[in-house]
Amino acid sequence: MEFYVFILVILFATAIADLVVGVSNDAVNFLNSAIGSKVAKRSTILAVAAVGVLIGTTFSSGMMEVARKGIFNPEYYVMHEVMIIFLAVMLTDILLLDLYNTFSLPTSTTVSIVFEIFGGAFAIALIKIIKSGDRLENVFAFINTKNVITIIAGIGLSVVFAFIFGSIIQFFTRLIFTFNYEKQFKRFGGIFSGMTLTIIGFFIFLKGGKGSSLVTPEAKMWMMMHLKEFFLISLVFWTIFWQFIISFTKVNALKLMVLIGTLSLALAFAANDLVNFIGAPLGALSAYQIGVAAHADPMTITMEALKNPVRANTLILLFAGLIMVVTLWKSRKARSVTKTEVNLGRQDEGVERFESSGLARGIVGIAIATGDLMKKIIPNSSLQAISRRINPAQFKPAPAEDGELPAFDLLRASVNLMVATALVSFGTALKLPLSTTFVTFMVAMSTSFADKSWGRDSAVYRVNGVLTVLGGWFVTAFIAFTTCFAFSIFIYYVKLPAIILLIGFGFYFMYRSTKVHREREEEYERRQGEIAYRTNGTITPDKLVSRLNEYIQTATQTIASCYNGLISNNRRQLKNARKQAQLIEADYDSIVGDIFQCLKNNVGEGRATKTDYARIMGALQVISANLTSLTRNSLSHVENHHRPPDEEQAAELKEMNEVFRSFVNDAHEIIEKKQTAKVDHIAQKLKDLKANVHELDRNQVDRIKSGKARTRQSLLFLSVLVKVERVAEQVYNLAYLSTTLF
Repeated sequence: MEFYVFILVILFATAIADLVVGVSNDAVNFLNSAIGSKVAKRSTILAVAAVGVLIGTTFSSGMMEVARKGIFNPEYYVMHEVMIIFLAVMLTDILLLDLYNTFSLPTSTTVSIVFEIFGGAFAIALIKIIKSGDRLENVFAFINTKNVITIIAGIGLSVVFAFIFGSIIQFFTRLIFTFNYEKQFKRFGGIFSGMTLTIIGFFIFLKGGKGSSLVTPEAKMWMMMHLKEFFLISLVFWTIFWQFIISFTKVNALKLMVLIGTLSLALAFAANDLVNFIGAPLGALSAYQIGVAAHADPMTITMEALKNPVRANTLILLFAGLIMVVTLWKSRKARSVTKTEVNLGRQDEGVERFESSGLARGIVGIAIATGDLMKKIIPNSSLQAISRRINPAQFKPAPAEDGELPAFDLLRASVNLMVATALVSFGTALKLPLSTTFVTFMVAMSTSFADKSWGRDSAVYRVNGVLTVLGGWFVTAFIAFTTCFAFSIFIYYVKLPAIILLIGFGFYFMYRSTKVHREREEEYERRQGEIAYRTNGTITPDKLVSRLNEYIQTATQTIASCYNGLISNNRRQLKNARKQAQLIEADYDSIVGDIFQCLKNNVGEGRATKTDYARIMGALQVISANLTSLTRNSLSHVENHHRPPDEEQAAELKEMNEVFRSFVNDAHEIIEKKQTAKVDHIAQKLKDLKANVHELDRNQVDRIKSGKARTRQSLLFLSVLVKVERVAEQVYNLAYLSTTLF
């Protein structure tokens, strides 16, 4: 039994790690509404959520059976096989969730655990079938197919219902209260608050309490017998109570609603999702206890006893809750995942994180066509009335205590929490491990959709962001199944060495992912710092000029990296240059935002004309486009294993790079030191650079005529020269135009 004790130790160690990476991803579920609306300080929000998590852990006892018997039929497996399955599940889950956290993408921990157990159980079943010589189709007897389908269907339907209910409820809520909701809230806020608290209380304390390890069977029966009475009394009481508070005090009821909703959703999260992190280790512990009690051989004793209901130890649940609370406060990855969802649902427009896609464009096109059709059906007067009530232009939030603007208002945050809490808690009551990630995500997206956050200028990018996250559901399922399938087979045949190798790989993977995440966060913080002054309305010409200078310097470094990568045929260096070009493209969007702010605030009036600003934007766009094309074509050349530049071409590229660098350094000095008198000097250097480019063009044409040059080499060489010449022209324009901002 020593081997299985070792596995248990590893399982409970991985459970702690899984709680950390899992909560880092799932924190977005219950924090996004409070953080997005800036309802309170972050420390206050986290404290409220922590209380909800600790209470919710005691509600999760009934959910633990999902891991033990919900996915596979334990009577077909022996103790040795069950221990292998659960170990493979935990190792897979840590790696998978940490991968998503690294790239700040919310995924479904429920989907991951379901398909991991499915993959591990399927692998062991396949081995048993092959060894016994049985028919392959009998492998499905080992799997609780009906329950797996029910769980998957529950997750899929929860996504659909979340979007439908969220859209409808937010539409009518906004129609009643509008974006300037203060006046209307004085009249009807009591009803809204009463319904919100009644729904939260009904599902959390009655439905969710059915699975609690602290609620006695008698109390549960009393709850079930008095559901209607509880609902009606609660609705009347809370409506009267909150109407009194709203009418006769200065208490902000919506702030309290959001904080109470955050606590409730955190509670529902812990009740529903704790099984995803510790269900497998607790299942393995039960299997070990069954084997020890029976004094049987682990290779022969079957695990049908796992089908018996077992109440999880409350102390273990609370310890898991404490780990989750500490993670909430300390995890940087939890913050970055939350930012992704808040950014997709924000009310205002700005720089979008996600790019466009054909599918997103198609969906938006269909939505626009449907909207045009509805405009023909619905009377004009009704459309105008709705438009007056739901007018996003009325959203003019004040900065929060940290100086940042909220992404959306408290009214939408309240609806997010009310709908999401109800759906997740209802699923918990039915012992369906709904994906809290996708329920809360789709509710947040549906309410932003109803609030017209997805305008014509942002809809395609927001829709593509939603599709990217939802597509992660399928990717998660595939990776979870295949990886756990492979890990189970590896551990089954290689035993202890396989476990040690996988643990070592896990440590290395998490070290690398943490490093990558830190680099991404540092870059994000840099960009946040660059646009902070724009958000606060303190943009100045000097700051704008400084950003232009940094932009030029970064472009120069990218071109140098591209040259060096081509000459040395270095794919990695070219990939880095390509990434740098993508960052420059993002910088372009950010600087354009600064310029728009300058124009709105008439910054630099009398020194820079509107035409000057337009020319600056045009110059930046040309630089970005040429760098993108240059790095993409250069990387493609090397990746397709075409011949690198020959010695003569390499020497000319180095010469060209030195000429370009000298030109840019002078332009940089003009911008930085405001040396307007030297503009004519770099104008001459630009002419010299162009003359040099034309000479190199002629040299290459001569090589083509003499048969010395290869087609691919020639095309790339000429293309590089043309793009660098275009960049140089725009650098000169920026140097000249920046003088008008002084």
